[in-house]
Amino acid sequence: MTEALTEEELAFLGSMFDLARAGDTARLAEAVDAGIPANLTTSTGDSLLVLAAYHDHPETVRALLERGADTARVNDRGQTALGAAVFRRSERTVALLLGAGADPALGPRSALDIARYFDLTEMLSLLTARRPEEV
Repeated sequence: MTEALTEEELAFLGSMFDLARAGDTARLAEAVDAGIPANLTTSTGDSLLVLAAYHDHPETVRALLERGADTARVNDRGQTALGAAVFRRSERTVALLLGAGADPALGPRSALDIARYFDLTEMLSLLTARRPEEV
């Protein structure tokens, strides 16, 4: 049987999501190095990686990837970190995620779908340059 987390513990874990949103790479990396899961997710399935990508913090994305963050996590809305980076038009973050093996076609709202839906031709070019079979 597992014990429920205390309010203090929940607040601390919640602060990790704030660090990802803010791009506080050093503090977030230190917390993950100390044992916070690199794939910690919110109640809606947003991982630290999704939040860092959505808020356009490529260095935070890099640090999370180096610590084992999973590029294949899909949130409750069917989005991935790569999809978030595409939506934000962050070439650096897209390149980092693709380099880490992120799948542009993953999820019901895939990065490819997002690029096509919003007519983000520069993002579509980045996604398909690495994976022409996904066009």
